[in-house]
Amino acid sequence: MYEPIRDKSVHSTMAGTPHDFPHRSREEELDIQLAGHLAALLAVTDELRTAAPSAELDTAAERLTEQVARLRGGRTPARVPARTTGREQNAAALHRRAHALAGRALVVAASRADTAVAILAAEQMDVHAAALQPRALASR
Repeated sequence: MYEPIRDKSVHSTMAGTPHDFPHRSREEELDIQLAGHLAALLAVTDELRTAAPSAELDTAAERLTEQVARLRGGRTPARVPARTTGREQNAAALHRRAHALAGRALVVAASRADTAVAILAAEQMDVHAAALQPRALASR
């Protein structure tokens, strides 16, 4: 009455078959995410260095560059040269953005258990939070 099925089902599962695409581990995914957050923080830090140069920002940029390179297997991040002309930078907005990026990096670093980056991100959060405080509160 019914003819038996002679071909393999198109609805078979992938169980037991070799995968034909690369998979990354959770640690590799976290490394990629953390490097991205740090690279974005570096870009904002470079913008701040253009708007208001300081030795503290120079040091932070160097430390961020080192960590991004470490997470990317030695590849240094691309950096835009400082502009002296162009649109006027809003330092408060840049500090808010940098604070948020440092917070994201801190969360990923904590989940990855990367103490060096967690410390760097926490320090950057403190620096940018202090920069956002009104001068009257800072002088007390």
